[in-house]
Amino acid sequence: MTKTPFDIMLEQAQALTKGFPAMEAFSPKAFEAMWPTMPKDVMEMMFGNTLNDGGLDAKTRLMLTLAGMTMQGAQNEVGVRSSVRHLAEVGASEKEIYEAIGMMSVFAGLPASTRAMELARDVLEDGKANE
Repeated sequence: MTKTPFDIMLEQAQALTKGFPAMEAFSPKAFEAMWPTMPKDVMEMMFGNTLNDGGLDAKTRLMLTLAGMTMQGAQNEVGVRSSVRHLAEVGASEKEIYEAIGMMSVFAGLPASTRAMELARDVLEDGKANE
């Protein structure tokens, strides 16, 4: 059977990662822990109305980001978890976060939204445990 360019690229990437012993122990959650949650004021300055007067606030932008990642199947676990963590920091309620993900089930399908819900629940439960 003829291999596609994607098959060849995937094989090369797998061979490359085997050459890095540290990759065997790679953990997305440990990688995520290296990036702290930005304070609300910083997020509002960078992603909100501070530099874009009259535009979307940081909470709305992060909700759109979470919805987009859910639409992609919640494949980027670190990105989904980080967005949920940052949404909590800018004042989004659990209900709002779950509603944004749930709404995407209509467009992305149940597997994608279920995966995003699981990731969000993990983050939000971790946040309660750390309070």
